[in-house]
Amino acid sequence: MQQRLDYRTASPEAFKAMLHCEQQVHKSGLEESLLELVKSRASQINGCAWCLDMHSKDARARGETEQRLYLLPVWRDAPCYSARERAALAWTEALTRLSDAHDVPDAVYAQAREHFDEKALVDLTLAIIAINGWNRLNVAFRTTVGDYVSPHATRR
Repeated sequence: MQQRLDYRTASPEAFKAMLHCEQQVHKSGLEESLLELVKSRASQINGCAWCLDMHSKDARARGETEQRLYLLPVWRDAPCYSARERAALAWTEALTRLSDAHDVPDAVYAQAREHFDEKALVDLTLAIIAINGWNRLNVAFRTTVGDYVSPHATRR
């Protein structure tokens, strides 16, 4: 598919607003490994190839295993995720699929609260809002996929 437009140059102000949100997410104190799983899972659900390419590369560069990345679509059946990661992934799916249910189930909220205090849950929610926004920008404008190089990758 051919890219429709480059949203970064078409509206630098909108891009800057999204970057500001992303910077806040990274200042939150949430583990980067957790954020990469959340971003990857939301991107899988939304069918965002650009973001999935980016976050799988960033996760690998930060030490994430291929097995955990491969099993992410079926995380409920895979024993390699911690209880905290499972709570974050359940929260991610509930918020990303909000239009399907029009609600976040109480059980998913309770699971998230077991592992995240109020601030952390708001920060996690902002991370999910941000990745869903990035997904929508990249899917809508068909951002060209495959050229992303992780700044965390080891230089050879």
